Amino acid sequence: MWEKGLTPEQTIQLMDKAGVEKLCLNAWYRPGKAIITNDMISEWIQKYPNRFIGIAGVNLLDPFGAVKELERAVNVLGFKGLCVSPWLYGLPPNDKHYYPLYVKCIELDIPFFTEVGHIGTLCPSETGRPIPYIDEIALKFPQLKTVGGHIGYPWTNEMISICWKHPNVYVDTSAYLPRYYPPELIHYMKTYGQDKVCFGTNFPQLSWETTMKQVDELGLSDEVKDKFLYGNIAKILKLENKSKL
Repeated sequence: MWEKGLTPEQTIQLMDKAGVEKLCLNAWYRPGKAIITNDMISEWIQKYPNRFIGIAGVNLLDPFGAVKELERAVNVLGFKGLCVSPWLYGLPPNDKHYYPLYVKCIELDIPFFTEVGHIGTLCPSETGRPIPYIDEIALKFPQLKTVGGHIGYPWTNEMISICWKHPNVYVDTSAYLPRYYPPELIHYMKTYGQDKVCFGTNFPQLSWETTMKQVDELGLSDEVKDKFLYGNIAKILKLENKSKL
């Protein structure tokens, strides 16, 4: 939204047009600079607490400060999770910089959101491999709820296998239009993985209107569609009222 210069009101108008009732807003921190701060996110949530959900960002390279900022974001600002993009730092999720944050996420009972799969920017994609990185942290921190964004492509089968193996590992579909979901992911969503796949768009990269229309073309049952659009992420974020994200 900030990239497009949208106001909260304009964002809500686009959400309403596409039938999106709630939206997760991610803070965006990169080495040496905060692009979208937790306080910027909080301002939107304070205006429209029933529409926006805060996902915290931190400076990964300052472990002590990162833990303190995460505590503030959750306990003071009311955020529901933490997001770190490994490729920004060139550090995979099993790096020791993450460990204090994993422990704090478990203590706060919030999920850790990250990116899996290749990197679209001109940066190495190695940090996005589900195996060994997501597998390793799930083994070391089995209580940690981990959501791997961007479907894990081209390692989607690896991501599916990790979700199947670990009870607290999930995958989301952000940054990919439903028309381009791999067949194996759609099969997983419809069958034994229907509780493990969460809807996402990575807006403004993808529009909600287009994405929601294409979800209707996937041939999902009403039960699976409800879990995909809302139920699974609602359970992870401990949301109460039924709505679509």
